Amino acid sequence: MEDLDNNTGKTHVLVIPYIAQGHVIPLLELAQCLIKHGMKVTFVNTEVNHKLVMKTWLERDSFGPLMHMVAIPDGMEPWEDRNDFVRSCETINQVMPGKLEELIDTINETDDDKISCVIADMGMPWAVRVAEKLRIQRVIFWSAPAASLATLLSIQKLVDDGIIDNDGVPLHENTFQLSPTMPSMRSAEFGWTCMGSLPTIKTLFKFTLNAIETAKAAQWVICNSTTELESATFNMFPNLVPIGPLLASNRLAKQAGHFWKQDITCLEWLDQQPACSVIYVAFGSFTIFNQTQFQELALGLELNNRPFLWVVRPGLTNESSDTYPDGYMDRIGTRGKIVSWAPQQEVLAHRSIACFMSHCGWNSTMEGVSLGVPFLCWPYFVDQLLNRTYICDIWMNGLGFEKDENGIIGREEIKDKVDQLVNNGEFKTRALDLKEKIMNSIGEDGCSYKNFKHFIEWMKEKKQLGL
Repeated sequence: MEDLDNNTGKTHVLVIPYIAQGHVIPLLELAQCLIKHGMKVTFVNTEVNHKLVMKTWLERDSFGPLMHMVAIPDGMEPWEDRNDFVRSCETINQVMPGKLEELIDTINETDDDKISCVIADMGMPWAVRVAEKLRIQRVIFWSAPAASLATLLSIQKLVDDGIIDNDGVPLHENTFQLSPTMPSMRSAEFGWTCMGSLPTIKTLFKFTLNAIETAKAAQWVICNSTTELESATFNMFPNLVPIGPLLASNRLAKQAGHFWKQDITCLEWLDQQPACSVIYVAFGSFTIFNQTQFQELALGLELNNRPFLWVVRPGLTNESSDTYPDGYMDRIGTRGKIVSWAPQQEVLAHRSIACFMSHCGWNSTMEGVSLGVPFLCWPYFVDQLLNRTYICDIWMNGLGFEKDENGIIGREEIKDKVDQLVNNGEFKTRALDLKEKIMNSIGEDGCSYKNFKHFIEWMKEKKQLGL
């Protein structure tokens, strides 16, 4: 199709992620895909996250004037805990809408390529209202599995079926399915029910209801997923549009959006390991272990007597410093490599990786399945629990761990599950089969490719028509 921007200037899109690492990365990847199609992007982070991303993104200047990284305040002090979801949501909702509106007005007054579309993370629903007020096209982006969004869109059904009450509080802990072909879920594992006290659950449920209501004002809801991974969900909810997986490796590029500096020495270490021998261990940006669990994990990796690459990010434990078992570093020697953050897509693509011990965040899940790596599932909260169900029960490309009577995953359990996964070639076979299907989805005949192309054409057409 002819490029509709040729005679009318660039289509200018504003992209705004939720404030967490796992939301920034896929939306920044989407922004770079838009630029590849000749679009101009203003990417809006909070001031705190903007500094983190710009400090670690080495290729940020490669897009020239098409990528404009900007920051607006979130209303919180630099030292405040942004993982306090209630506090951060309340403050963001009070401060950021006005700041975003000011930013858009300033850009549209000074830039010949005016912003014609806002793509907002579902966690920032107020951005859709700002775009609606300014008569700009509106798109919602969902960064987790589509099945979890389908659950949010089915809240009234959950209330009617007695799964939750009108405040979002689970009435029982049985499993349920939205349809016979969709994965089983538990009411105790909803995003708003994983966060602690009853008042917190009720408050977060109100934010969720507001986000769902606001999403109705969006013209598109795009998902970082594929029909190959979640066919039942997309069949039941055809208004959800899969355009994933959004991975830098698909562009033969390096991933951007990290809050911590990546330690690339781990790639050199991987080069020295035998093929399909290394256990890669990484738990994302939110998981926190107590000291007992941290040490059991360390001892489990030692007990396996296999090479392992372990990402121990700042704050992984609830202690002031990570305390390894006595003599641990001497015993593991060069068999283990421990880093504070890793270039994960490059690691998972490495020939030496045998399996991925993961928290099962959706980004990590998409990376692992797209690169044909079997999983050892160790979810922490929210959609990670659903992702474990996908991996262990539906795709069958991984195994989960069992906790003991004290809620701890012990060293012997870790050793046993690693042995089961690595020694059974069927897990690797299924992982590679899944990889092939997903890669087909982003090929020219694939569903995700066609959806993304249609989405691009829609934005350019709307811009040309001045809508």
